[in-house]
Amino acid sequence: MKYIYVSLIFLLPIIGLSQESKLTGKVIDKSQNFPLEYATISILNPTTNELVEGGVTNTKGEFSLKVEKGTYNVKIEYISFESKTFNNLDLSKNKDLGTIKLGIKADSLDEVVVTAETTTVDVRLDKKIYNIGKDLTTSGATISDALANVPSVTVDVDGAINLRGNNNVRILINGKPSAIAGFGSTDVLQQLPAEAIEKVEVITSPSARYDAEGSAGILNIVLKRDKTLGFNGSVRANIGTPLNNGINVNANARTDRFNFFTNIGYTQRQPPGNAVFENNYFEDTSQFDRIFERRDYDRDRENFNVNIGSTYFFNDTTEVTVSYFNRMGDDSDLTNNDTERFINGDLASQTIRVENELEEEMTHQFAVNFEKRYDSEGHRLTADFQYAIDDEKTTNLIEENEVFLAPELIAQDDIVENNDQTDLLIQADYVRPMGDAQFEAGFRGNYENEVTDFRLNTLDQNGQLVFDDTISNVFDYNENVTAVYSQYGNKIGKFSFLLGLRYEHTQLKGKTTPYGDINNIQELLGEDVDLNFDNNFSGFFPTVNLNFEIGEDENITLGYNRRINRPRGWFVNPFPSRSSRTNIFQGNPSLNPAFSNAFDLGYLKRFDKLLTLNGSVYYQRETDSFERIQEETGQTTSDGIPIIRSIPINLSSNERYGAEIGVLYNPTDWWRLNGSFNYFKFISDGQFNGRDFGAENESFFGRFSSKIDLPWKVQWQTNAFYRGPRENAQTKTDPIASLDLAFSKDFLNDNATISLNVRDLFNSRKRQQFTVTDEFTSNSEFQWRERQITMTVVYRFNQNKRQSRGGNQDYGDDGGY
Repeated sequence: MKYIYVSLIFLLPIIGLSQESKLTGKVIDKSQNFPLEYATISILNPTTNELVEGGVTNTKGEFSLKVEKGTYNVKIEYISFESKTFNNLDLSKNKDLGTIKLGIKADSLDEVVVTAETTTVDVRLDKKIYNIGKDLTTSGATISDALANVPSVTVDVDGAINLRGNNNVRILINGKPSAIAGFGSTDVLQQLPAEAIEKVEVITSPSARYDAEGSAGILNIVLKRDKTLGFNGSVRANIGTPLNNGINVNANARTDRFNFFTNIGYTQRQPPGNAVFENNYFEDTSQFDRIFERRDYDRDRENFNVNIGSTYFFNDTTEVTVSYFNRMGDDSDLTNNDTERFINGDLASQTIRVENELEEEMTHQFAVNFEKRYDSEGHRLTADFQYAIDDEKTTNLIEENEVFLAPELIAQDDIVENNDQTDLLIQADYVRPMGDAQFEAGFRGNYENEVTDFRLNTLDQNGQLVFDDTISNVFDYNENVTAVYSQYGNKIGKFSFLLGLRYEHTQLKGKTTPYGDINNIQELLGEDVDLNFDNNFSGFFPTVNLNFEIGEDENITLGYNRRINRPRGWFVNPFPSRSSRTNIFQGNPSLNPAFSNAFDLGYLKRFDKLLTLNGSVYYQRETDSFERIQEETGQTTSDGIPIIRSIPINLSSNERYGAEIGVLYNPTDWWRLNGSFNYFKFISDGQFNGRDFGAENESFFGRFSSKIDLPWKVQWQTNAFYRGPRENAQTKTDPIASLDLAFSKDFLNDNATISLNVRDLFNSRKRQQFTVTDEFTSNSEFQWRERQITMTVVYRFNQNKRQSRGGNQDYGDDGGY
């Protein structure tokens, strides 16, 4: 049964092609000559006025549709604009309507009935674009949940995001690093609502305009914003079990000179989780031969976020946008850990450990975007300034009591951690189209500072909480990246290319200030551990993207890029932080950045409106790649339990190669299917402390989605996911399968929608692992969140159900929020 989800992908039939004609054209704003993206093209039966074929324009306002040869009525529509109709149009052969100019309606904004949907994937020279707004299963979900449904992307049960099985993926918001994405952490993505997303760009072969960070590639999350004249928006409320309540208001008001936009949301979630660990120790490595743990996680997540901003239009070609983003998080985690310890099969000790963690976080981001357009073909200059502050305070009170022997308090920790981070971004980009060619150049400076103040009070031999100055410390970390780039693209016949070169200078600087005597701390950590470091390195990062059009609906792409993986602050912080008395994580200040070279060969074929096939094969070689390992410290707790540490190291190399295939198939007007399958293999080698950590592993994952239009305006969507087994130097991970269901119903003249979705229907998203070291083996099962059921109600005012945005001229890479 576990292979059903993957097998279904390859059972889609291919339908024969009909004799067709092609209809092309371009739709622009009559007053400003700007291309209108997502204008609707409807090809109608001239007798019954029923829809025969439909589509929407691209970012340049262009459209291209195929239809069986004949005579039709063609209607061009765009929300808040007057429509245009061509009656009895002869399409017995290919027809180009040329440039179609639409004028703004004189009266108030009226609803435009959009009867055709966009394709869920758009393949560009250097990326694939997925429309998130049409996924019913993300209603009431988080951004992290939405990313889990994107082909090529997987999200682990604990929220770690992987691209093609590689977790070194760069997360951008509207083409830029952003506090909205949590300064590179994925935790924030588990808090913000999925409804904020317009689309996700999967960039596996990034061009030079993007950061060189992220050896796996880039996920660019494009957020919604409307520029349509008038006042419009939506209100969304959801309720779920386990507790998943929230409300989100999105509003936009546009005049001739100003565009005001805001997004306000509040959520409260209580996702319960659980875990089981069983460690078996080899002879003479522990006083216990077996330790069994059961953990229950009770979480309470409250999150309030607001984004407000305005665009001022100096004239038809120049505008400036100012925006402010704020997020307030108030989280609490209560973890109960019941641990049983055995000697020769007999219970020797049982403890109950309770961790009560409270976290308060406040994030501010102020951004200014300037854009100057010189013509309607894309010649423009943009400049960005962005400043963000994130203040996070975490307190964790930990108590552990012996309950099997004489009941007593055996451990107590009181941890206070303050994390203050600032981020400054300065960026400018210039784009100059020249016919089919295009030249780009730009600058980006990204300067981050993170100060972590970690303080530990622990129980001494007299049963008193005392300040531990051997662990407590302040870590001040700076990551400064300055980059310039240039790239040139052109199209010659059926061949097009995009060549780029990026130069980046990086400074990684850290200073550790212990609360205790620095000489004692240095001796404790080791003389080779650098408490103060200043690492500087520079590099060129070339990119090559090639495309050959075999036919109008078939092409081949080839991409090459060089990337970098920089260690984050907590990866280089030399002071150990502990999640328990027996498990600590210690950073490695000697950790070097990893560099990779990657190749990607892609193929796309569209078979009429029924079937789209895309696939690729890829290869990547990374040097000095990161690997987290576990080892014994040689120390034990007061009751004789070995203390195990996790530490990141540089392995000498990591080779990764694989293949993926995706299928979009619409057997009927009321049924849409899509599936994807990704296979990858990696080979790593390297040693640490005389131990070989080389490994070879292969795995795969697949997903399948079915969306059906039922009577009475009801939609039904099913998403299935399967990930095969994985293995690294020490750990084997079992496969995971899960199924999501969703239903939606429109009412109030399609101005409102109610939906019900079930994530992880069979409660099967659990990570099961087996770890082997020279000292112990470990079996574990972890479930971050149990099955979730959510009901969502959306009401739209002056906004059509399928009109996700209007009037945006260019919003893919550098749009505002």
